[in-house]
Amino acid sequence: MSEEGEEHLKDEGSRTQVVIAGATAGLISRFCIAPLDVVKIRLQLQSHSLSDPLSHRSDHGPVYRGTLPTLRAILEQEGITGLWKGNIPAELLYVLYGGIQFSVYRSTTLALQTLTPRLPDAAESFVSGAFAGGVATTATYPLDLLRTRFAAQGTEKVYASLLASVRDIYRHEGGRGFFQGLGAGVGQIVPYMGLFFSAYESFRTPLSGLSLPYGSSDAAAGVLASVIAKTGVFPLDLIRKRLQVQGPTRSRYVHRNIPLYRGVWGTMRAILQKDGVRGLYRGLTVSLLKAAPASAVTMWTYERALHLLRDMERKAAEERRA
Repeated sequence: MSEEGEEHLKDEGSRTQVVIAGATAGLISRFCIAPLDVVKIRLQLQSHSLSDPLSHRSDHGPVYRGTLPTLRAILEQEGITGLWKGNIPAELLYVLYGGIQFSVYRSTTLALQTLTPRLPDAAESFVSGAFAGGVATTATYPLDLLRTRFAAQGTEKVYASLLASVRDIYRHEGGRGFFQGLGAGVGQIVPYMGLFFSAYESFRTPLSGLSLPYGSSDAAAGVLASVIAKTGVFPLDLIRKRLQVQGPTRSRYVHRNIPLYRGVWGTMRAILQKDGVRGLYRGLTVSLLKAAPASAVTMWTYERALHLLRDMERKAAEERRA
């Protein structure tokens, strides 16, 4: 956070510094929360009802019951590496996403400052966050789809490698195959990022006055903002995951009974008819457990990395003047 505790994200750092800090934050955050991300994806893709044993009697895949049992099941059946499945495309995703998101957020808010009359700070943060999220999601969506498909693999490999997955998807599904579920992705991320950045900017300044240790006021603001935003848009996140595993390999993932879905609204209707509203919130608990530390690590690392880069720039300027 800034020395005065009053600067906002849009006021800090050059474009290059923002991109480097954002990419660094994304890289570190992703590695820390990878196991929870795999657990979340497995729960979101589980389409049978836990309260109805008949619904999964013919299913040849595992039956997951909650966050910790799922974690234990993956460790027992696939080993510790199973918790980092899809980590390579996910790391690329988070690095690129983080750099694009923070750069677009900063540029958009600076552009909005030129409007007359000025929008309220919360409105500026919401619009900039929503636009940044939409741009970053669209630009990195193929990596998000690859991350989901690798995380959904059980002991049987659907794709031998990252390069093989790209070739296979392009060969059998075409270019559109890399963007399955994009509508739900943008539909989710736009309000999510708008809510997140708006809440973050609102919490950040008052929390900075509490003198929390190790600059953790940034992390605390990130946690609170993430919980609020994630809960609001979670159904679209689940729909996106279900759509991402559609295609010719649909029956080869760890859950062999993933239904055939068509479009965002068609998927939502099918889930509501079969599982009710609760079906749209499968994996919410682990999603919040994941989102809170992920956002805390992201914002804390971003602020620290940005200030380090600014300090380096200041020292270099002082040395040139000396």
